[in-house]
Amino acid sequence: QGQLVESGGGLVQPGGSVRLSCAASRITFSIYAMSWYRQAPGKQRELVATITKGGSTDYADSVKGRFTISRDNAKNTVYLQMNSLKSEDTAVYYCNARSSLHHYWGQGTQVTVSS
Repeated sequence: QGQLVESGGGLVQPGGSVRLSCAASRITFSIYAMSWYRQAPGKQRELVATITKGGSTDYADSVKGRFTISRDNAKNTVYLQMNSLKSEDTAVYYCNARSSLHHYWGQGTQVTVSS
């Protein structure tokens, strides 16, 4: 079935930037809406950003103006550019692919924002 692999996480200082990538395989990428979720320790998983198959984007209020989701259909990849990072952004970030029939998750990548 479909496979999603996140990369790009790590330790980042407050105010810093990082770009996460999610490479998809074994799916027809262009027909899937792609999202980034995150889960902080002791917290519920929350939706961070979504980009539809048509390219429309939506963001959680907590990240608006700081994060940008984008997709490159030729590379079967979705990105999350994260700027002006705060300690509150520390979480495992998960990639999600969703169509009318299928729903896939990546394994997650850890982002830790700390000085």
